[in-house]
Amino acid sequence: MISKQDKNKSRKKRHLRVRKKINGTAQAPRLNVYRSSKHIYAQLVDDVAGVTIASASTVDPELKEQVKHGGNQDAAAKVGTLIAKRSLEKGITEVVFDRGGYLYHGRVKTLADAAREAGLQF
Repeated sequence: MISKQDKNKSRKKRHLRVRKKINGTAQAPRLNVYRSSKHIYAQLVDDVAGVTIASASTVDPELKEQVKHGGNQDAAAKVGTLIAKRSLEKGITEVVFDRGGYLYHGRVKTLADAAREAGLQF
């Protein structure tokens, strides 16, 4: 049986492999996704300057009362919509998607689809 620590260790190795190829700029920042069992987080990162441009998660006060449980696809869709709204407010329409070593499936895919529908281009 594979332990949770081994799964996370494998995910981090996958994430490093992906990060070698993906780089966010000010014009097209990296949309990073992190998920835990209870919450999901998304950040827009400019890797050149080393700054976070915008972020959204299920622990944000704006979403906290709308979301009963942050570890499901409904919550991921709301976070995707919110990160897209915040990026469009800052004039960013194009991003590079970083799935964080997770499979492009389930909550990660739902967040990406919601961000696309709200106006972001990958």
